Amino acid sequence: MKFPLYIARRYLFTKSSNNAINIITIIAAIGVFAGAFSLFIVLSGFAGLKDFSLQFSNEFDPDLKVLPESGKTFHFDETQTERLSAIEGVAMFTKVIEERVFLEYRQKNDWAYIKGVDKNYRLVNQIDSALVTGSWLTDSEAQVVVGNTISRKLGLSIFNYQTLLKLWVPKPGKGQVSLASPDAAFSRQSVITSGIYSINEELDGKYVFTNLNLAKNLLDLEDDTYSAVEIKLKPGVSPSEVSSEIASVFEDKVILKNRAQLNETLYKMLNTENLAVYLIFTLVLIIALFNVVGSIIMVILDKRENIKTLYSLGASASQIKQIFFTQGMLMTLLGGILGLLFAIIIVYLQMQFELVMITPSLAYPVAIKLENILIVFFTIAVLGFGASYIAAGRSKKALQSA
Repeated sequence: MKFPLYIARRYLFTKSSNNAINIITIIAAIGVFAGAFSLFIVLSGFAGLKDFSLQFSNEFDPDLKVLPESGKTFHFDETQTERLSAIEGVAMFTKVIEERVFLEYRQKNDWAYIKGVDKNYRLVNQIDSALVTGSWLTDSEAQVVVGNTISRKLGLSIFNYQTLLKLWVPKPGKGQVSLASPDAAFSRQSVITSGIYSINEELDGKYVFTNLNLAKNLLDLEDDTYSAVEIKLKPGVSPSEVSSEIASVFEDKVILKNRAQLNETLYKMLNTENLAVYLIFTLVLIIALFNVVGSIIMVILDKRENIKTLYSLGASASQIKQIFFTQGMLMTLLGGILGLLFAIIIVYLQMQFELVMITPSLAYPVAIKLENILIVFFTIAVLGFGASYIAAGRSKKALQSA
């Protein structure tokens, strides 16, 4: 065992004759423990909230979405369909038509987006799990599936054949027309509500799902014309691996967006909040490490005679400095690792036994992430290095005064 490490261990684990120094050392160790503990708890809480927030969009958003580079639509013919199917990383894809639509039901109205989807849509997205009542679309009649927010606003009920939901879409290329003849400017379709879905407040009030052919007829679109193609990738395939191949199918006249890019605002908000909380608790940790600096300085002052003896026995000034630097690092790392271990145990217990509840049926979401463990450990190590280095520098002054 190296000489500085041996002496540092003795100073750290051996009680001082001065009781005040023992108390300061204990307070410093507790401060590091609490800092590491609280930092990991908060990061785990935000990781859980992030997963909880994104699970709703993950049900709705595909792995990759192909959008037109300009305008609202693009052409996607049979040849391109075969080429896209032949790409090895692509598991399934669905053709989509989207457009703003006016809804009318029992003298109530609202704006939404009609989303025409084909039979593959449920294979690409987990929309089935979002259905709260009714059933998904069939080809036997003109049906729609609406969000819970739209349903509440309009007072919709499923399979009500006595009162149908009316969809109004402006006809392309029409200018101002007389209000007395709205049919000249709008395409209209009466539909039956077959189901109601619930994902989150924003999406529940945004989309009305219907069959692809109905949407195409309502919008008077040409064959092979779509608003988007949503793609599900095979397990283990990342979007970056197949993006160039997919873009080549569309002759690079499209924009490809992954799930994070489709929810850019949400991801940015969650990441910003996570960074802000990390910086706040790191500041708390820095304040706690001032106790380590104070503790090491007090030990140096208390051990001035020992320092003089070690110097007389042949220890260099740098070795003496290394002793107190090592003591500070040991105190920081031991306190930080213990705090991290206890925090992991607490988070694990929350995941298993739901100790803290938001509602009677919903536990506070937490997640144990390797990246958070590494962040806490390296934060403690870097800050501990700085605090120990600053404190150990006082050993030279102590050596001079001795």
